[in-house]
Amino acid sequence: MNTPISPQQCGLPHAVWLASRSPRRLELLQTLGLNVTVFLAQNSPEAEALEAPFEQEDPLVYVQRVTQLKLNAALNAMREKSTEQGLSGLVLAADTTVALNGNILGKPQNAAEAFQMLHSLSGTTHQVHTAVAGAWLDDKGTTQAIRSIVQTSQVEFATLPETFIQAYIASGEPFDKAGAYGIQGIAGQYVRHISGSHSGIMGLPLFETSELMRLIQTAAQSSH
Repeated sequence: MNTPISPQQCGLPHAVWLASRSPRRLELLQTLGLNVTVFLAQNSPEAEALEAPFEQEDPLVYVQRVTQLKLNAALNAMREKSTEQGLSGLVLAADTTVALNGNILGKPQNAAEAFQMLHSLSGTTHQVHTAVAGAWLDDKGTTQAIRSIVQTSQVEFATLPETFIQAYIASGEPFDKAGAYGIQGIAGQYVRHISGSHSGIMGLPLFETSELMRLIQTAAQSSH
């Protein structure tokens, strides 16, 4: 993606590896002008199993734990291939979860779950936690400068009309999204107020992620 200034002028690396299936995270990183390569260490069922929460797990603990697992899986897979393919550079993983009254709202598995989630979010304020973890993998397969952050936003929904909820579920959009909605889609018209990071609610807080990448790159360079 062409941008008015280069990532290097902002202190960012020119390229990153993204250990995520999310098209939204890819697009957000590309807005920074980065050359992004998606690297998936697992197939879809394996990735979903990784995201299973423990019983009564705190949403903040959960999102950071899963993100670290995703990063570790990507680094291990890249390390195995690095000797033959020379994979190296900055690797990022992320996870987003929606929390209401301390309970995790993951991706709905069916229409009934989606309805229950959207109905519970209607007219209330909930939290969206996005964790990002990254590391630098050198050309010898050594991991350096592992860092992580978590960003929390408050999202207030107006009352969701039941006709909208039913039509939204029928559209299929809720099913690959934590909390059964995407703020960047048609459900955004019912978001009355946010406090935090709009890009974080989408799946990758750009300010915190950029700071994280600068830290990792600086730490990796200083270790040489």
